[in-house]
Amino acid sequence: MTYINEALWLPKRGGDLAVGSSTYTAPKQGEVVVRTRAVAVNFIDAMPGFAYRFVLPWLSFPAVIGSDVAGEVVEVGAGVTRLQVGDRVVAHAAGTEKSRNTSAEGAFQDYVVLMAHMVAPLPDSLPFKQAAVLPLAMSTASCGLFQKDQLALALPTANPADRNETVLVWGGSTSVGVNAIQLARNAGYRVVATSSPKHFDWLRSLGASVVIDRTSSDVVDELVAAIGHQPLAGVLAIGSGSLPPTIEIAARLPGSKRVSTTNPSPITSVRARLARRRGVTVSTIWGGTLKDNEVGPAIYCDFLPAALASGAYRAEPVATVVGDGLASIPAALDRLREGISATKLVVRL
Repeated sequence: MTYINEALWLPKRGGDLAVGSSTYTAPKQGEVVVRTRAVAVNFIDAMPGFAYRFVLPWLSFPAVIGSDVAGEVVEVGAGVTRLQVGDRVVAHAAGTEKSRNTSAEGAFQDYVVLMAHMVAPLPDSLPFKQAAVLPLAMSTASCGLFQKDQLALALPTANPADRNETVLVWGGSTSVGVNAIQLARNAGYRVVATSSPKHFDWLRSLGASVVIDRTSSDVVDELVAAIGHQPLAGVLAIGSGSLPPTIEIAARLPGSKRVSTTNPSPITSVRARLARRRGVTVSTIWGGTLKDNEVGPAIYCDFLPAALASGAYRAEPVATVVGDGLASIPAALDRLREGISATKLVVRL
């Protein structure tokens, strides 16, 4: 069968995104091709052109960006037996990752090449538009929680044992946070989280046992009291301003002194050096690294398919559909730059 592919091209750093034709690329060993039905947009997709020089300095242009994709498998490569043509799936597209760096694997196109171990089948009850909210946020949370160079927690399973340890998720109502809460609970950990009060019930429904107002003047003391004498398993620091209070909490409580943050920056490096004086280790998360270690297949192959089908894992936050077709993605990115809360912006293809 002949497939006609179109993509949303980023011609150069600082250039304007534009829809154009693209070559259909057949899958190699360990890969599949998916007909994209929905994509979500992330802040890394919306960064200004000059930022590519610092965040993705290796990226080859013209590029196809985007990480979050849901759709149908149309072709499988050699060695792929877990997935079949026609399967409804959700996947993390890795085209902008340094070790992949290819337009064929960017999400913002009709037919995208994907690493098979970063693809999860979907239950029929989960629409593509809602499934598309998962990949990058879930991958980022998974890297922070489970990678050996991060918090190194036990992986999630269908029937986790109670581990009698607590994970603190600062920034619980973010896309990464709502995934971190669910992943940690499905790994058997108690979860304490922060958010604004309007999100308390939502986060409790996802598995957080206690949620504290992050804007409280006594937030550090309140979190220390909420965690109590149960040892910390680790801390996930998500969002601006999350690192100083989470370092303080890790320093004061028994258990793990590891803090994983989603905010790599020179300031983070300085704070990490200072934190070591208090016995706290700070590491920064890059949401695509799980594709190269055991965490990627553990999440996308072993855990997520059954967890979505059983309802043990929910595709959160709620999707807000902001357009149809590749040409709608630039407007979605503009809207993302304006700021969103407790949702992810999705475009149907």
